[in-house]
Amino acid sequence: MSFTAINFKEKFDKFAEQWSPRVIAEMNDYQFKLAKVEGEFVWHQHSDTDEVFIVISGTLTIEFRDGKVTLQAGEMYVVPKGVEHKPIAQSECQIMLVEPKGVLNTGEETSDLTAENDVWI
Repeated sequence: MSFTAINFKEKFDKFAEQWSPRVIAEMNDYQFKLAKVEGEFVWHQHSDTDEVFIVISGTLTIEFRDGKVTLQAGEMYVVPKGVEHKPIAQSECQIMLVEPKGVLNTGEETSDLTAENDVWI
């Protein structure tokens, strides 16, 4: 058992890729992932799970087909399973995602932004 705290800044400093979540911890069957995001992502959904977005730094807008939510550092939003959404960041934003192990960043869609899954830092 390790008694070392996980430092977000140190973890974010270990990668530069955009829209490529990196796993930093697991709890039961859930993973905590950090990602750097900038620009527009793809419309996608996760039919089997909710998805939690926590903004560490910057501003993230999550668009839905019928509205949007804008998150600042220190805020979070839970996208319910099956709800189509598209994250957007006008400038680089650092986020944490909480979702079950095995969930792809683009959900059921495949695109240039589909990242390798289960990459630990």
